[in-house]
Amino acid sequence: MSEETESDTVETDGGMVTYGIEDKPPLGQSILLGTQHWLTMVGSTIAIPLVLAGVLGFNAGQTAQLVATFFLVSGIATLAQTTAGNRYPIVQGGTFSMLGPAIAIIGTAGAGVTGMRALQGAIIVAGLVEVLIGYLGVFGRLKRYIGPAIIAVVISLIGLALISVPQITSSSQNWYLAGLTLVLIVLFSQYLDDYSRALKLFPVLLGLGLAYLVALVASVAGVASIVDLQPVFNADPIRIITPFQWGMPTFSASAIAGMIAGMLASAIESFGDYHSVARMAGEGAPNKRRVNHGLGMEGLGNAFAGVMGTGNGSTSYTENVGAIGITGVASRYVVQIGAIVMILVGFVGYFGAFVTTIPTAIVGGLFLAMFAQIVGVGLSQLQHVDMNQNRNVFVVGFGLFAGLSIPQYASGLESGALQTGLSNIPGLGAVLGIPEVAQSIGIILSTQIAVGGIAAFILDNTIPGTDEERGLTAWEDITEDGDAFTPLHEEILSDGDAGGPDPADD
Repeated sequence: MSEETESDTVETDGGMVTYGIEDKPPLGQSILLGTQHWLTMVGSTIAIPLVLAGVLGFNAGQTAQLVATFFLVSGIATLAQTTAGNRYPIVQGGTFSMLGPAIAIIGTAGAGVTGMRALQGAIIVAGLVEVLIGYLGVFGRLKRYIGPAIIAVVISLIGLALISVPQITSSSQNWYLAGLTLVLIVLFSQYLDDYSRALKLFPVLLGLGLAYLVALVASVAGVASIVDLQPVFNADPIRIITPFQWGMPTFSASAIAGMIAGMLASAIESFGDYHSVARMAGEGAPNKRRVNHGLGMEGLGNAFAGVMGTGNGSTSYTENVGAIGITGVASRYVVQIGAIVMILVGFVGYFGAFVTTIPTAIVGGLFLAMFAQIVGVGLSQLQHVDMNQNRNVFVVGFGLFAGLSIPQYASGLESGALQTGLSNIPGLGAVLGIPEVAQSIGIILSTQIAVGGIAAFILDNTIPGTDEERGLTAWEDITEDGDAFTPLHEEILSDGDAGGPDPADD
C-alpha cells in the first residue's frame, strides 16, 4: 500500500474517489474513516441479533452477549476478507438472508440455548458448503453468462429490497430526527463537499454525530425522550467472548437445508456487492479469481460465525458499499482499521452499549441515503447495455418487478401452503414436496435478490441478442485482467511454483 498524508480526488469510471483501494491515509484519519464505515452498518448489526434474541427468548445479559459477538465476528471476518479474501474494501457482517431460516429453525428446535446450538450446527455446515462453492470456482464459471443487465438488476435489488426495513417504514418513527440525519448527510456529501475536506471525507460521521447530539440535548433538556444512556452506565467493562459459548452445536438435515438456501441467497447478493464496490472504487469489474476467493472467504466467515455462536452468518455489507459511493473513500486499509474498531467494541462493554443508544430514526435517515446510492449504482451498469433493444428493456424490467413482487407473494403464504402446492406438481411432487426441499425453495422465493437475479439470468441468456447489445463486449473490456488480483498466499509464495495450481482459477 502507498503511504499518504494527503490525497487528491481522482475522477474514475466509478465517480470521484478520494482514496483508492490501495491508498493508505494517515493513521488518525484512517481511524475516523474506518469508524465511519463501521457506523454505516451498525443498524443491521444490532437489528439482526435483537430479532434473534427475541425469538430465542434471551434475557438482557444474553442479548448483550449476542450483540457483542456480532461485533467481534464482523471485525474478524472483515479483516480476513480484506486481507486474504477478495481484498476489496468491503465490510463483513450478519445477513438478513439467513434470518428467515434461523427463525424457522428456532421454531422447530426450540428457544434458548437449545435453539442457538441448532443454529450453530446449520451455519457451520452452510459455511463449509460455501467454502467449496467459492474455492472450487462454481460462481467463477457462471460469470461468463452474467452480463451488466443482470448485475444492474441484482445491485438495484440490493438497495430496493431493504426499502421496507423498520428503521425506514415504522409508523412510530421520529421523522424529524430521521429527516435531520438524511438532510445533513446529503448536504455534507453532495452540496458542501467541495468547500471542506472534512465534509468530503466524513459526511456520514458528521451527519450521524450532529443528529445524535441534537437527540441527546433534547433528551437531557426533557424536551423529548429519545436517548437513554443508562445501558452505558450499566454495561460490563470487559465482555468475554469464546467459541461454542452457548454449548456444542447440534445438526439436523432440515436445519442445514434451510440454512444452505439462505447462504445461496446471500452469495448471490455478495456477487452483486463485489461488482458494486468495484464500480464505486473506480475499478474494473471483478474477475473470476477475485469472485471465487471472496465467496470462499465468506464461507469461512460463516463457519466462524457458527463456531462463535452468532446464530447468523457473515456476508458482504451493502451499507458499507453505499458509504464508499457517498464518501469517496475506498481504501482497504481504512476498512481494516474499522474492523479493528469492531473487534474492540465487541470486547469493551461500554462501547457496545453506547452503540445501542443510537436512535433508530438516525439509523433510518442513514439508510435512506445509503440504499438510494446503491440503487443508483445498480442502474448505472446499464450504460454498457443497448437499452434501445426491447429484449434488454424486458430483461431489466421483469427482473426488477419479479424480484420485488414474487417474494411478497411467497412470504405471505400460510405455513405449509408452499409444500402442499409443490407436492401436487405431477412427476416432481415426490421430490419437491419433501419438507427440507420445500423449505429451501421457499427461502429462495422469499429473497428479492435471488428471485430477480435468477429471472434476469434466465431471460438474458435465452432471449436472442448479440454480445454487443447485451453489453457483454463492453463488460469484457472493463473486467480487470486475470493478474489484477493476487491472493495472499501467492504473495507469500512469490516464487510462483510452491503453491501449485489454484482450483478457483478454473
